[in-house]
Order: sequence, then C-alpha cells, then structure tokens
Amino acid sequence: MSRRESLTEIETYGVDRIPDADRSARPIDLFRLAFGGANTFATCVLGAFPILFGLSFWQGLAATVLGLVVGALILAPLSLFGPLNGTNNAVSSSAHLGVHGRIVGSFLSLLTAIAFFSISVWSSGDALVGGAHRLVGLPESGPAYGVAYALFASLVLIVCVYGFRFMLFVNKIAVVAASLLFVLGVFAFAGDFDPSYAGTIGPGDPLFWPSFIGAALIVLSNPVSFGAFLGDWSRYIPAETPRSRVMAAAFLSQIATILPFFFGLATASVIAVKAQEYVDPAAPNYVGGLLAISPAWYFVPVCLIALVGGMSTGTTALYGTGLDFSSVFPRFSRVQATVFIGVLSIAFIFVGRFAANLTQSISTFATLIITCTAPWMVIMMLGYVTRRGWYDAEALQVFNRRQRGGRYWFTHGWNWRGMTAWLASAALAILFVNLPGQFVGPLGDLAGGVDISLPLGLSVAAVLYLALLFAFPEPRAVYGPEGPRLVGSTDAPVPPIVSADAGVLRSEAPLVG
Repeated sequence: MSRRESLTEIETYGVDRIPDADRSARPIDLFRLAFGGANTFATCVLGAFPILFGLSFWQGLAATVLGLVVGALILAPLSLFGPLNGTNNAVSSSAHLGVHGRIVGSFLSLLTAIAFFSISVWSSGDALVGGAHRLVGLPESGPAYGVAYALFASLVLIVCVYGFRFMLFVNKIAVVAASLLFVLGVFAFAGDFDPSYAGTIGPGDPLFWPSFIGAALIVLSNPVSFGAFLGDWSRYIPAETPRSRVMAAAFLSQIATILPFFFGLATASVIAVKAQEYVDPAAPNYVGGLLAISPAWYFVPVCLIALVGGMSTGTTALYGTGLDFSSVFPRFSRVQATVFIGVLSIAFIFVGRFAANLTQSISTFATLIITCTAPWMVIMMLGYVTRRGWYDAEALQVFNRRQRGGRYWFTHGWNWRGMTAWLASAALAILFVNLPGQFVGPLGDLAGGVDISLPLGLSVAAVLYLALLFAFPEPRAVYGPEGPRLVGSTDAPVPPIVSADAGVLRSEAPLVG
C-alpha cells in the first residue's frame, strides 16, 4: 500500500529514486500536470503565430494540428523514464550521456524552466494589470506591473516549495477552470469571429510554405519544451504501470492543448480585423489585442485565465528548476534549491522587464534552448530502444552520491557517443535557425527562408547516434539481461562503483544473455 502525502507536507525527495511505497500517482496525474502547464496565455500567444505569419484561419489550423500531433508523438516516449527509474529525465540520461554527461539534461531543463517561468509571470501579470485597467481603471504603470509580478511569482514559489502533491492539487483546479474560461470565450467572440479570414498570403505566394512550416514548428516546440520535465512528474507513477497508459497520458496532454491553441488562433484572426496594430509582426502584443477586442463582461475571465493558467505553467517550470539544480549541486536540498532558483528567477524577471527589456529576447532564448533540447530527446528515445527499456537505477545515482564507476561511467564519466551526437546535431540546428527579426543563424537562409532547424536537429541526432553505436559498440553490461537491440556490444570491463573517499561499494558483474 502506498503512502499518500498531505498537501501541506513539504516534499523532501530530490532526484534520488522515489521508493515504491511513495509512488501513488497515476497517468491521469501526469496528464493534468502536462496539460495544465500548457493551458495558459503563453500557449495562446503561440497559437496566434499563424495569423502573425499571414496565414488564413484554416491554414493556421492545419499548421497547428500538424505541429501539435508531431510534437506530441516526439514527447510521449520521454514519459517512460520516470516510472522506470524513479527519478527525473536528466538523471536517467546518465545511461546514454554518461555519469557526468547527464549535466547536459540538467542545464537544458534549468534554462528552459527559467525562460518559461519568466514568460508565464510576464504574460499573466500583463493580463491581470490590463484587465484590471479596463475593469476598474487601475493605472497601467510600472509599480502596478511590479506588484502583479511579485505577487504572482511569490504564489508560484510557495506552491513549488510544498512540492509535487500541492502542485498536483493546483493543477487539478487549474485544468478545469482555465478550460471552462477558454470555452466561455466562444460566447465572448462568436459574433466577431469569421472562419473565412483569408490572411495576408495565399497558397501561391512564395512566402506561403516558409510561413506554414514556421507556424507548425512553433506549435511543435511547445510539446518539445516538456521533454526534460516529464520525469519530474512521472517518477511518482509506480513502475508496474502499463507503459502504454503512461505514454498515452503524455500524448493526450498535448493534444488537449488544441483548446488554448485554437483560442489563440481564433482570437488573433479577430484582432487582425478589429485591432490590426496589435498583430504587427515587428511588435506583436497579443494580450493587449485580446483585451482590446473583449467585451467588458469577459475582462474578469481574462484575469482568471491569467491567474490560474499562469500558476500551472509557473509551478511546473519552477518545480523542475529546483529539482534539477539540487541534482547538479547535491548539497542543496530540493527545497533550498527551489527557493534559491526561485529568488534568482524573480530578480531576473524584474531586471528583464524594467531594466533590460528582455521580454522579446527571452522568447528567442527559449526557442534556441528547445532547438538544443530536441536532439537530446532523440538520443534518449533511441537509447531506450537499444537498451530494451532496461536501466540500472542505482548506477544512475552515481553522480548525485559523489561516487565513481558503474555501468554508466564509460570514459571518465562521459559517453562520448551520445555527447558527440548531441553536440553536433544541436550546433548544426542552431546554424539553421531562422526567426526573422529575432535570430537568424549563419545558414538560416539556405532553405529559402524556411526554419528547418528543429527537423534537421532531430534527424541528424538520430542518424549520427545510431551510426556511432554501430561503429563503436558500448559495453555489454549496460544493456541488461536480454542484450542490445539493433546494435552490437563489446566485452569491455565495467569499473566498480566506489566512493570518492572510500573503497569499493558495489561491483558490476557481467550480465549473461
């Protein structure tokens, strides 16, 4: 019988393996957290991009569905590592990048979380102040925004300090509340919405395919952004849970985000007709445009969406940040790491908003981080396939326990096969990034203006990683009792796990297939 923690009991587990007795989460809980983290204004803003790119409503919807389905298919397998190993995905990546190489996943998730926490606070704070201005005349001043950001960020930090159970409780409420408020928007904008909105470019326009593919890739980036975090939440799911149910929860959580994506797409098409100045690609302001076209009675729902949706996104981002920071610096407990990173993130939010004007730069930064995360996800998925889903949960914890050796030690703690595949594919993908007006890589214009960075990174990572596994087989011991799938192996010895200042703690006996 598993022990269920109280909502007010502060979670003490970091990235150490969650004991079986404390794993009481279900796939539906993973669905709530992953969907809740995307069921907010930040996703609506992404949903508006097809209109910003000049597509018609139906073209934009096709690009949205394409990006969403492909992104969800890429994301779903990343949900399996948590139940298997009882830890987060960065720690699980030790199996494929090495005991030391796993810091790649930690820092990718750390940077992504800070970026999305900032976006969540900014967009939600702006909506709250804007809605209050239209509703009760609150001045849209620096102090008003500052108070909104501070209150919102502090609430998120408190939830994250309490941990997984409290965060799950918040998301249970937020998923239902935000969804109902988005549906309520149907009545708010039904009279103005015209599905025949034609956009500014047609199928014969040379900019059509670059715009269509670019819009689909922006949508696809949203599911991909969750790749490093799924293990943070799925590690509380019992290991014996059918893998198909876990993957289905992750997949459907992203398909369900068609609700905020559709809301953003539909309202952006209304804004493009009634308040065109807010969809200027050079300086888009979706939240401002939404408030400009909303009927007065919908201002309160807009504020509520900002509050409950932003809480979901903020908590899922910041929780993962604290968890990963505590894994890289084990002297910090999860709570200490969460508070430390939370305070730094809040400071960053204020500097970025009021001193350095980073609100547009942070979206570019988030896109570049996702471009680097996608190849890492491919390596994790292919590693799972070649290992037949077998992992040594104790050997994964070597870095966190300040030990050496084990099945995943490889070459001084680095698996150069996985590291090479990630570095080469991520670097190549960044060279091909094409974000007009924000960041264009040195090779970004070679594809006729189409941003091919993400599909290029995914494909190069897959081909290069498998090629390296074929050419330079890994030790037989990392593959488990049934041996490798698709690739070969060697009889290279595996060093025993030893303490940094003591003797042998555990020997790795060779496995017999």
